[in-house]
Amino acid sequence: MKYIMTLLILVLFSCQNDIKTKASLANETSNEEDFELEIYDFDGLEPFLTKKDNKTYVVNFWATWCAPCIKEMPHFEKLNTNYKHKNVEVLLVSLDFPFNYEKKLKPFIKKHKLQSKVIALDDPDMNTWIPKIDKNWDGTIPVTIIYNKSKRIFYNQTFTYNQLEEELQKFLN
Repeated sequence: MKYIMTLLILVLFSCQNDIKTKASLANETSNEEDFELEIYDFDGLEPFLTKKDNKTYVVNFWATWCAPCIKEMPHFEKLNTNYKHKNVEVLLVSLDFPFNYEKKLKPFIKKHKLQSKVIALDDPDMNTWIPKIDKNWDGTIPVTIIYNKSKRIFYNQTFTYNQLEEELQKFLN
């Protein structure tokens, strides 16, 4: 009887430890995506593309499934870090599919510690909103818009950091 009691106590304690471990793991994974992702349709996005204040805006359209987008992402982050105190704002507009927000987009933002503002565009009517961004845009990504109250340029290309900074300088000088 003594052995059975000892075995029962051991099993009970090991189960409690297992429960605590599972709870701890659940908390760790839920904290990975513990921020609220801003999601807009085109009408909600449009004000981000037409501001008339004293800032210069760098707006990059990208997705986690786009290899060239991911390759150039560090350049936008570096630009954000180097110019955020110089009246420049970087906005990263994700075109990821809504079903990937939780399992791909939010973990990507967290893993890469993105400091630029990230929003998701969820508007399936691409034929309507793509020409509103730029009449020459064919829908491929990455694309970037740099604008301020007096100038706007659409770039259908990928950037190195030096190219991106060079284009930004045209708006700051």
